[in-house]
Amino acid sequence: MDTEYVGSGKLGQILKQIWRQNQMLKQALLGDDLCEGAGGATWMATVVFLGQELSRALYQLLEHTTGTLHSTCQQLHVLLDKENQCVWRKEIVTFIDCLIKITEHLGSTAALLKKEEKEMCNLCGMHDECTPQQTMSSIQDTKAADIAARGELNVIETVTVSPTNGEDSHYTNQVQLEKNKTHMSSALVEKENSTSLKGCVLGQEESQNKMFPDNAENEDDKQIEHMTVENINGNRKEIHGIIQTTERKIQETSESPREEMTTSSIICDIAKKYINSTLPNDSENIKHKNNIMEKEYLDVLSDDTDPQVSCYITAPSYVLQQLECRIINNMSSLIVGDNEELVSNVVTIECSDKEKRIPFPIGIAIPFTARYRGNYRDIMVKVCDTNLQSSYLNPNSLEGMKGGYKGTCASVKVYKLGIFSVVSCLKKESFTVTKKGLTLKSSMDSRISLSYPPGVFTSPVLVQLKIQPVDPALVAHLKAQQDTFYSVQSTSPVIHIQHPSTYPFQKPVTVFLPCSPYLDKNNLGSEIDHKRRASATINRITSSYFSRTKSASVRKPGKNASECLKLLGFRSQDSGWCELDDVVVKTIQSSLISVELNEHLQRFIVLHLSSTMDNSHLVTFVKSLEEAMLSTTACIVLSHQKDNPHRIAVLVVPSKDLSQALKNLRLEGFGGPPEPSRHFQVREGEQLLLRFTGNIFASSNGKDYGKDYTLIFHLQRKPRLELQIKEVDEFGNYSCPHYKGTIVVYKVPKGKIVPNLNQSLVTNENHSQLPICKLPLKLPKHKKLINRPQSIQRVSKDPVEALWDNLLHWLAEELSEENAESLSSTLPLHHSTIQLIKLKNPDDLTEQIHEFLCFWKKSLPTFTDKLRLLARHLRKIGRSDLSEELKFKWENKVFTEPQQWFDVAAE
Repeated sequence: MDTEYVGSGKLGQILKQIWRQNQMLKQALLGDDLCEGAGGATWMATVVFLGQELSRALYQLLEHTTGTLHSTCQQLHVLLDKENQCVWRKEIVTFIDCLIKITEHLGSTAALLKKEEKEMCNLCGMHDECTPQQTMSSIQDTKAADIAARGELNVIETVTVSPTNGEDSHYTNQVQLEKNKTHMSSALVEKENSTSLKGCVLGQEESQNKMFPDNAENEDDKQIEHMTVENINGNRKEIHGIIQTTERKIQETSESPREEMTTSSIICDIAKKYINSTLPNDSENIKHKNNIMEKEYLDVLSDDTDPQVSCYITAPSYVLQQLECRIINNMSSLIVGDNEELVSNVVTIECSDKEKRIPFPIGIAIPFTARYRGNYRDIMVKVCDTNLQSSYLNPNSLEGMKGGYKGTCASVKVYKLGIFSVVSCLKKESFTVTKKGLTLKSSMDSRISLSYPPGVFTSPVLVQLKIQPVDPALVAHLKAQQDTFYSVQSTSPVIHIQHPSTYPFQKPVTVFLPCSPYLDKNNLGSEIDHKRRASATINRITSSYFSRTKSASVRKPGKNASECLKLLGFRSQDSGWCELDDVVVKTIQSSLISVELNEHLQRFIVLHLSSTMDNSHLVTFVKSLEEAMLSTTACIVLSHQKDNPHRIAVLVVPSKDLSQALKNLRLEGFGGPPEPSRHFQVREGEQLLLRFTGNIFASSNGKDYGKDYTLIFHLQRKPRLELQIKEVDEFGNYSCPHYKGTIVVYKVPKGKIVPNLNQSLVTNENHSQLPICKLPLKLPKHKKLINRPQSIQRVSKDPVEALWDNLLHWLAEELSEENAESLSSTLPLHHSTIQLIKLKNPDDLTEQIHEFLCFWKKSLPTFTDKLRLLARHLRKIGRSDLSEELKFKWENKVFTEPQQWFDVAAE
């Protein structure tokens, strides 16, 4: 065997050691000394140990290779999903099949190696005469002999084994001592030893790089390697002197067996000292690399918020020091796709040192909160690169605590860095159809099954299945919107199925799926595992529709001859949806049907019709239904902080969660006008642009005013903005008691969004489309305080005004909330004035009533009989008692004693 061709990596070093052991046994067999007794046991233990190391190294290499091939298969599947019309699609599918087979073979081989390694461990445990320490010493002695041999210095190597059965026995393996060793140049020995040891260190580094291709040398490794070589060069003279002294002792005392045993111990100590003195830093380096830790990464979303956990990363400690993690939720519009819902922050993980290679895989755990789950949806980790090319990873675990975070985390092992997020998407079920065919019942819905007859494909094919249930409320809503859809009684779930287009069906494929003959409000729960997204408006339409259908006579399915089942399929993006008249749709039971497919369809749906419909209307209905399933009815809520009207909160809230959102805002100290905006349809990840117009503009940090702001809608998250607002011109709106402005809301199409990882998404300024809603803004005007000199400061001492103020405070305390509402509607006051007064004093009803009474009094001319008018309005709202008492107090100049409002004013 030529040792030059086995390589200098870990496997090469082990194979060289095994080869030397074989040469040693061969020389012993050619001589008179046979490998018997303790000496044979030592040699056996050494070879077994090397066999274990060889098996472990091969197992690690196979594991890494299997992981790399698996990652390659995932990337190829992503390529097939993205490129439906790829020219090389057939070749890619064949290549994927080959990689899967290779991965299976490598996995079985790795399992076999693991099993054989355990057998060798049991073999070592059966013999007690050779301890692991002695085996390691033997291997170290072998390495020392190898180092000495490279320097052309031959050493007597004697391994002493503990006596067994009460007898002294030892085995001596003597390598011939050449006569010219004492005349060898010391400089040559030092040079060769230094070169040999340096090569050993480099060989170990190359071994790690070969075992883990993604792992590269870092600056710490280079520094350790440099220190190791310097230490070797510094101690080489001392080591050479010790070896020469020991050789002289061997020549003087080689006659006595006892002394020979002592000499052998000296040689072992020299070898151990040599090995330990030359490779200490390398072992520390390995320990440093194996120091796996978990680090918590925090990030701040805005200036006013506390830092929150972005992710947890498990990797070697020196790698964690180089990784940076940031939350980039502004990119979420471009991250989520159709039928996906974002349930976590969007985080990007980068390495500060671009040239450093990372020992993949590393562990990443991302906190998430999923409010809606079910049989049809799954939690996946989505990985995107800088070009937004995405792939999906199945989390290893979803539960458990991470550090101080209490909640759910999606943990995955990744082989590259990029942009990570956790999404709720349609559950994917994958299976392989062989030449023998397959009959499969879906694990998501037992009513749905597929039957592939034998010979349907000429070779094994990978098939992926997704099921998207249809909410009957959406069907009822579409029917109420357009009369041409009235014939649609019910629908089946939308079936997403993916076959390789290069393998056409040789025989029809039968699909069994549910399709109720009529809409049944009681069976909504069995069809939908997701919470219903319909708004209150849709619910009212649906309720009226169900009441209308129940009032009619209920007929049994199948009695009407005009009833029919129609299959509509989606072939590709180019052809879109179309009706398939040549496909046979059969009714198996009252709510179970079967479809025989003769061609590949990306997705399909079956409609149950009460009467015939035009094909164009059927296609329009399915397109509208698909768009409705991807959309959510929502509205925008604007609330002012009660203590500070200049601070507002803007939220995008699903209509079904509106009441709960308003309640939560009140608990946080927000409230007041205006009312929520009108309801509109918005898709997951759609961006809403908020533009401030009029005499009010906003800022997110209290400094930069005049900008537009965006809100990105996510159904399972809480899109929210907290802004500071102020007037543009303090002298504007001079005819109103408050400043006025408007928030105009636009939808931003994805085509106008420019991705940017370092700042907020850039949008084109051209908004030709109409706004989806407008929200009025109001701010109370500042009271201008004029500092006059003391000599001319005005002091009001009119007793009539003091009596009026006292009477209005008394009246404000006597009136209830209902009386105040009635009185404000009868008094000639603008609605905006009432709203502004409520905004200034949202929690003090007495102060609100006193404020608008004072405002009404000041708005009247001075010559008007205010007492008579106020008494008339009190009688009009049914409070004649207060009218009479008010007249009595005015005529008798009765001042009400100081009440709680005096105390409040004093405070």
